[in-house]
Amino acid sequence: MRLLELIEKTVSGMGYELVDFEQAAHGLLRVYIDFPPEEADRGSITVDDCEKVSHQLTHMLTVENANYERLEVSSPGLDRPLKKFSDYVRFTGHEAVVKLRMPMSAASVGGAANRKSFQGVLHAPEGDTLKLEFEGKDGPAMLDFTLADVDKARLVPKVDFRSRKA
Repeated sequence: MRLLELIEKTVSGMGYELVDFEQAAHGLLRVYIDFPPEEADRGSITVDDCEKVSHQLTHMLTVENANYERLEVSSPGLDRPLKKFSDYVRFTGHEAVVKLRMPMSAASVGGAANRKSFQGVLHAPEGDTLKLEFEGKDGPAMLDFTLADVDKARLVPKVDFRSRKA
């Protein structure tokens, strides 16, 4: 079994979702976890969640004799990456930045020729087609794309710095 499959099986077996996985330089493994969509009401990932997953992954990696030096487990953050089709479904209505592998033709993106990066609101997918409403030259426009078209995509963080005093 490949390392990614082992990590995903371990993380999901503990009741979490594997959001992303990186093998960085010098043997560093980075694992990003979240609650599955059906348990999103549990709130945000805590340090305790990361500690539990880190402990279990360390044991699994030792048993599997995986080649790594250091393991980092964390939440995906406020600017969570969108990696799977289910992420786009889950975050319909949220603002996101989508960077495409290749520029879209002017006709398909409301006159925004040779553009690869778009920021807007995710709409419900239609079949295999993902949708992002963005502000084009002539007003609101809709970007239709597939998961294969995406180089990177992330949610746009929403932070409220106002005081919560009564």
